[in-house]
Amino acid sequence: MPAISQHAILAIVVSASFASGLNVYATVATLGLLSHAHVFQLPPALHALSSWPVIVVAVLLFALEFFADKIPLFDLVWNALHTFIRVPIAAILAYGATQNVSPGEQIAATILGGFIAFAAHGGKTALRTAVTPSPEPISNMALSAGEDVVAVGLTWFATKHPIASTIIVAILVVAAIAATRYIFRAFKRLFHQVRSRNVDAV
Repeated sequence: MPAISQHAILAIVVSASFASGLNVYATVATLGLLSHAHVFQLPPALHALSSWPVIVVAVLLFALEFFADKIPLFDLVWNALHTFIRVPIAAILAYGATQNVSPGEQIAATILGGFIAFAAHGGKTALRTAVTPSPEPISNMALSAGEDVVAVGLTWFATKHPIASTIIVAILVVAAIAATRYIFRAFKRLFHQVRSRNVDAV
């Protein structure tokens, strides 16, 4: 199995960070399975991801999230709690993947990984907040399933086409930030409208 270049590793870090912000368990399981199948070589600091105990635990947690993330309202609580899981793990993965660069570059990569995961997680949570009030459950379930597909597909795609995946992630990060801002402002306007109506009624 040929060693992967440092530039490709950095590209995979970017993609894996975004995927972790959507579903960290699916990302870890995918990285582990791809490495175990010798599709690509993980950096030495992340070799543990290809061990069967780590893969099995990640797959089991992915299965748990697959169902928990599709329950309206409960998915908002689940995602809120995972702010403290997805972002730190993405940062840890970025740190471990860039152990062969200078300390300054490694710290920068760690911060970048955490930021990208936070942007993806924020966009996901904002969309869920907007979709959850819908009376039918299909939209929420479809959105969750789509996130799972993107997390797995993007992680795999990054190992095959690292540069293209980086460009895709850059577009997705911008879209996630824009969606978060738009939804936040929409809810803020709605709140002010409801409060104004209550004041007028009094």
